[in-house]
Amino acid sequence: MTTQPWQRIKASHKVIVILDVAHSVEQQELERYLRAALHEHAIESEIHECVLPIVRDPENPPAEKLQPLLDLPSDTAVLPLRVVWRTSLQEKNTRPRARDLLFGNPRRPKPSRARRILRQHPERVVCVAGEPATLADLEARFRQRRGDTVTTDALAAFIAGQAGLALDVAERRLQGSRYKVPRRVATNLLASFKFRQALEEVSQETGRPMDDLLAESETIMRELISRPQPFWLDVMAQLNHWIINLGYDGEVVIDQKGLERVRQISREYPTALLWTHKTHVDGFAVNSVCADNDFPAPHILGGVNMAFAGLGFIARHAGAIFIRRSFQNDPLYKTVLRQYIGYLMEKRFPLSWAFEGTRSRVGKLMPPRYGLLKYVMDSAHATGAENLHIIPISISYDMIGDVKDYAVEEAGATKRPESLSWFIGYLRGLRQPMGKIYFDFGEPVVLEKTPSPEDPREIQRVAFAVGVEVNRVTPITLPSLLCMVLLGAAPRALTADELRVEVNALRDWAHDRGITLTKNIDEQDQEQIESLTQKMIDSGLLTRYDDGPERVYTIAAEQHGVASYYRNTVIHFFLNKAIAELALLHMEQQKVTGVDAFWGEAERLRDYFKFEFFYAPRDEFRRDVSAELSRYRPTWESDLDSPGAAQELFDGLQPRMAHGVLLPFIEAYRVVADVLARQTGDEPIEEKDFVQQCLAYGRQAYLQRRISSEASIGKLLFGNGYRLMDNLGLVAVPDAAAEREALGEQRLQMAQAFRQLQRRLERVRAAALP
Repeated sequence: MTTQPWQRIKASHKVIVILDVAHSVEQQELERYLRAALHEHAIESEIHECVLPIVRDPENPPAEKLQPLLDLPSDTAVLPLRVVWRTSLQEKNTRPRARDLLFGNPRRPKPSRARRILRQHPERVVCVAGEPATLADLEARFRQRRGDTVTTDALAAFIAGQAGLALDVAERRLQGSRYKVPRRVATNLLASFKFRQALEEVSQETGRPMDDLLAESETIMRELISRPQPFWLDVMAQLNHWIINLGYDGEVVIDQKGLERVRQISREYPTALLWTHKTHVDGFAVNSVCADNDFPAPHILGGVNMAFAGLGFIARHAGAIFIRRSFQNDPLYKTVLRQYIGYLMEKRFPLSWAFEGTRSRVGKLMPPRYGLLKYVMDSAHATGAENLHIIPISISYDMIGDVKDYAVEEAGATKRPESLSWFIGYLRGLRQPMGKIYFDFGEPVVLEKTPSPEDPREIQRVAFAVGVEVNRVTPITLPSLLCMVLLGAAPRALTADELRVEVNALRDWAHDRGITLTKNIDEQDQEQIESLTQKMIDSGLLTRYDDGPERVYTIAAEQHGVASYYRNTVIHFFLNKAIAELALLHMEQQKVTGVDAFWGEAERLRDYFKFEFFYAPRDEFRRDVSAELSRYRPTWESDLDSPGAAQELFDGLQPRMAHGVLLPFIEAYRVVADVLARQTGDEPIEEKDFVQQCLAYGRQAYLQRRISSEASIGKLLFGNGYRLMDNLGLVAVPDAAAEREALGEQRLQMAQAFRQLQRRLERVRAAALP
């Protein structure tokens, strides 16, 4: 029996003991516990029992029986008690069985079941006492949060809510931190002085009366506010594990040091967990990692399109917050959302969402959607939250079941809308061995004073910092290296020895630069490497030919788009070296010397792909490239003044990477430039129509082998190419005839430039292949 709460009430002359019970069995058990505790601790205070069924409705606990007791002296102590029904004495994370959905929550058994547990397993029944407080202290808390107006019924409801929270804390000491959930959120928000002030501003802006706004706010809150409950957290944890085990056998490799750092940060500061989004498994994996490591369930922010029947109900009762897709013209909805998020941050409940806003269809980190980040920063700014910690999380996979669908969508197919039937079909598709999942945590982006979200540069700065950290901690996986090497060699197959040499060279290069690799590559675990390679073959991604004198490997026919996805997850590590290789070859081809010529071409290439990658600032880019080339030749800058030095430096850059990294982007942009150069007429070119033209021409170019890979045909690639051309002033059609003629010539020059760049890339490939 915990002694602290009882020692604290010993000096009180009068004590209100709140018995939080769901039925008579619990009441009898608590009364026995109360008598034993009073005797054990020699407490002679005047006891006033008050039976309140808080557990039946924690959001709106009935408090009428408490009202008459509020006339007691202000130094009267209030002590809440509750029965905790444990599912096991040893395990905090015992999950519900399927029959629990039929027979009720095992942590809140009904009377007949409760009697049976008392008879057969009395050790599983534990009575707990919450932290006591005096009536004076509770009234002071009430005034601080609600204002100076105190009514008996409002105060009684507040004390009942505080009793429930104190008991939740006591219960979590037995069950674990994963069951920490917010209580009475809507009630507390509606009574909040800050919320009323915000509504008054909306009233002044829209001219609507406060009563109407309050009524609609309650409707919005019923739609928006999640209501996590321990039982449904258990159900969600079970669902998470089941989904992960479909394809990954529960193999989740976690950066434990990073996780413990995040745990400590979330206890002390407002916290947002921003994770990369590659598959629908991501959200389930985040919840699973948190639950398995006794981490408070994060409130995952997502679109209302995922709140379909079944999953939506469970997710909402496990902490998910489903947000309308569009509410720009609804100031009341924005206000309620802002205040709700601010409340969760104030109470130290971690928020969580996909950094990119949508799943990456091409593997590399997508440009972030600023909406959710803006709303969180807006909430922190409006509510005065300080030291907001934004935690970048990289979720990586050996293999991903969604990738084949992505490749088809990129080739022009229509995405299937989410629904229950879609979700069932999606789960069936996960039933294949896909290796492991990897969780890695970047350094937090800390906002000591949250800047105004009205400044888009501040949001972009934060998003960029998150993106850089996510890329930094993303591990290089075996499938990503295999796909990078084989795509660079395609259409040629590589022998087993050639493939091993290329992969080992890239592994050593990454290891020397402190880049994280998954354990099977880093430790050269041959058994795991062969097992994962076989899974890639079984999935249809790789082809192995055994009937010749040597075993050879290649990317399977029509799987280049899938292989490109895996390659793209790690190409950011190799990008700077790829640019340096092409810049050196340009100097040799143009017969120019000097470091200025090198930097001019390197920065031109960097600018070409600015819609594809997260770049460091220009000065940092130069430092990184210079440091890379200095590893090969410390005097490279001065050496470039000599004729032939660029070729010599290029010859020493082993392993070569440009063909494995930039091939699909250069070929796709060549298609874009060719299609643009063929445009006639004075009508504006709409991006959607232009991308469709590129898809059609891209397929033709592949059949004619003007481009070498189907991975170079994709909607996102062509869309980014269109944005580059627009940024370079080659899309908009001028009014003057002379200017239109000049534009046509500029488009032809750009098409020629990308053809030359493609030929330069072929030289890199020819030099790289054995």
